[in-house]
Amino acid sequence: MAGLLFVISGPSAAGKGTICKRVLAETDLELSVSATTRKPRPGEEHGREYYFLTEEEFVALIENNGFVEHVENFGCRYGTLVSDVQERMARGKDVILEIDVQGGYLVREKFPDCILIFLIPPTPEELERRIRNRGTEDEESIQNRLQTARREVKCIKDYDYLVINDDLDVAVEDTKAVIRAERCRVAEDKCSSIEQIFKES
Repeated sequence: MAGLLFVISGPSAAGKGTICKRVLAETDLELSVSATTRKPRPGEEHGREYYFLTEEEFVALIENNGFVEHVENFGCRYGTLVSDVQERMARGKDVILEIDVQGGYLVREKFPDCILIFLIPPTPEELERRIRNRGTEDEESIQNRLQTARREVKCIKDYDYLVINDDLDVAVEDTKAVIRAERCRVAEDKCSSIEQIFKES
């Protein structure tokens, strides 16, 4: 049976990265390996940390719809490869992606059956507190992130699940509960496989 694709999205400082790391450590999900045009750092290997591509290779993949989504940060390109996600799912592996809210829509365009999970702090005040506690943003950046968050929460209705990250441990368990529920969902390919197993027994 093909694997499932889970996508965790939410505003900046919602806790996406932290929850993804916990879920990956506590389940058998896999994280898709991204591609980048930046140079490898000491100890990094092609295909393990990233697929290290030239600018020309990256642009060619964009032109051939080879990315689920891609961005440019600090002069380097980063993207989630369609081929990497497909290969893992074809092996029956469930995959998780940590992507911004707009990226979630792009994933669904290429993988209509993906499961979208929206992660958000309990209140706008808590979101602002977390952004400020990073100590890496000036006031203009903080206000821009808060304004973006106000727009992003309007997208919740387009997602499949909402996880409120008030208590981290609870939010991790809620996310894992979504994964367990989706794995138990009745699907045509799953039914066919089970029917064949019982037919042969």
